Amino acid sequence: MPKLIIDGNEHDFPDGITLIQACGLVGVEIPRFCFHERLSIAGNCRMCLVEVVGMPKPIASCAMSVNDLRPGPDGTPPTINTKSETTRRAQEGTMEFLLVNHPLDCPICDQGGECDLQDQAMAYGFNAGRFKDNKRAVEDKYLGPLIKTSMTRCIHCTRCVRFMTEVAGVPELGLIGRGEDAEITTYLEHGIHSNLSANIVDLCPVGALTSKPYAFQARPWELAKTPSIDVMDAVGSSIRVDSRGKEVLRILPRINDAVNEEWISDKARHVWDGLRTQRLDRPYLRKDGKLAPCTWDEAFAAIANRIKSAGAEKFGTIAGDLAAAEEMFALKTLADELGSPNIDCRQDGSKFDPTLGRATYLFNATIGGIEDADAVLLVGCDPRVEAPVLNSRILKRWKQLSGKLPVGLVGADVDLTYPYQRLGAGPETLLEIAKGGHDFAKTLKDAKKPMVILGPAACARSDGYDILTVGAKIATEIGAITDEWNGFSVLHAAAGRVAGLDLGLVPGDKGLGTADMIAAAGKGDLEVLYLLGADEIDMSDVGKAFVIYQGSHGDKGANRADVILPGAAYTEKEGTYVNTEGRAQMTARAIFPPGEAREDWTILKHLSNALGKPLPFETLQELRSKMYAAAPQLAQLDALEKADPSPIAKLASHAAKPGSDPFGLSMDDYYLSNPIARASAIMASLSAMLADAGKATGTDG
Repeated sequence: MPKLIIDGNEHDFPDGITLIQACGLVGVEIPRFCFHERLSIAGNCRMCLVEVVGMPKPIASCAMSVNDLRPGPDGTPPTINTKSETTRRAQEGTMEFLLVNHPLDCPICDQGGECDLQDQAMAYGFNAGRFKDNKRAVEDKYLGPLIKTSMTRCIHCTRCVRFMTEVAGVPELGLIGRGEDAEITTYLEHGIHSNLSANIVDLCPVGALTSKPYAFQARPWELAKTPSIDVMDAVGSSIRVDSRGKEVLRILPRINDAVNEEWISDKARHVWDGLRTQRLDRPYLRKDGKLAPCTWDEAFAAIANRIKSAGAEKFGTIAGDLAAAEEMFALKTLADELGSPNIDCRQDGSKFDPTLGRATYLFNATIGGIEDADAVLLVGCDPRVEAPVLNSRILKRWKQLSGKLPVGLVGADVDLTYPYQRLGAGPETLLEIAKGGHDFAKTLKDAKKPMVILGPAACARSDGYDILTVGAKIATEIGAITDEWNGFSVLHAAAGRVAGLDLGLVPGDKGLGTADMIAAAGKGDLEVLYLLGADEIDMSDVGKAFVIYQGSHGDKGANRADVILPGAAYTEKEGTYVNTEGRAQMTARAIFPPGEAREDWTILKHLSNALGKPLPFETLQELRSKMYAAAPQLAQLDALEKADPSPIAKLASHAAKPGSDPFGLSMDDYYLSNPIARASAIMASLSAMLADAGKATGTDG
């Protein structure tokens, strides 16, 4: 381990780190603009100059490794002075140069209050510069509906360029020109085609890139900041919800190295405007064919009368993709009290069975474990759409191995941002790999830590159980399951799916699943259908069934409903969600639900009283106590315990006869995949941009 003397104190440091990182480890903060821990080193800004004793001039600490420094003539360790006059003058000189062309926009700049340039100008700047030349001006660029540009402010740190190339995998940003003519731009002058693009707003150390939807909305000190969890996909990214009064004004990422590092998808970040539109804020009851406002008591009475007249065997419930564990537990408890076995949380029709064991429906390799994998087989999934942050981990691993990570795909031909080998389109290829007859089977078998990732499009089919079985066979045959490693991984797209499976929200003895309930409702065999935020089913197929919709938005389910019970969105309640790898996390209430809307578990509690089947809890704490007794893993917040892998081998031993239909895609439009997103004008603009990009050809002018 190299030794360094920093500001008079000697320290040992690990091999390979940079000098700026070494200073950070011992609590010495070095100013920087271009350096970022998760990006490659550029050495553009020169703000991190420090004095190294014996060197003729200050060096850029971000580009100098601790292993490259030489001892002094008398054998003493290399000496670095971060507070000397030489260092101070170098940093002040750099700041003066950076401000030569920077406009005095601070009063109208959205970066104000969160600007690295402001903060460091206070520490290293002065009240007047010596340069009197005219400031240069740069034309603003169009980067899509999410990113507002003021390129005259740009200091060419290239953080945005490096992020788009290295993390997002979409090299559409670059630096063109030289000297005063240098500009950051998209090469083809169109919106950025990446669902991680808005992260460059956080990375920009000045006000050159700001959030277009958030422009001139608020100053950071006006906002209440609430740590929470994203539910737009099943990754469970850590987020911060910034609100003022009754409205959410923006959503930002929180650092969580185990899950999302410090990135979030564009949908997670900008779906906030959908939280305030098309909201259900009062109960409704259909009278004479039209929905009309009513009281809670009237709504509960109508539901109770219909359920009692229909009977338990003709009552069914479906939980949606955004439902939290608390309301799903309350719903299951109510269904059990009524004696109805017709319950399902698998809105997409996937064939997971929690009785087989938790390992059969989890991303067992873990999200962080992707960085240990040395071969990947993707089955019926498009992680770039279904889990953008997880997909960036695979790209990161591909780059760590210098492009030598073999990735095979069985399914639709998609753009994953990294090279892959398309092995086939459907189950026939999968069976060939399972039997060892495919070349990629040998690649997987030769790998030390191979991964088999089964996506929603593979499992949400009539033969989904057989596909799951074949996936388990492959994992066991290639040696993907050992004491140290479990490469059998299921990628979910719905935030509420794993918690629903953990709680057993699947049909009971002789019960009906989602597809069977809809079919029975269409035939008249199921008279009452309770939708807990379930909007992704075909409402035209439920026939004349009495539909109860409980949710936050006036979407497909509410339009078909006979009774509407307004619930709370994920930013308006404390709810437990379990991500695709089995990690239980909790959202926090940032604002209150609008109007007469209530938290979802309380609605089910009051409905149970109206039915004469009161649920056995009065408070959220009592509910969670009983929920944790039923599913102890939900109590382990922010912790990840490995699931017992033995059920995978048992699953693999079952006979499998999958169909021959090729795997499709799990969602038609990434930006409009749930009720909140469909209510968002920002998501609609992104969807339109994506549609236009799909129409473009290489010959378009």
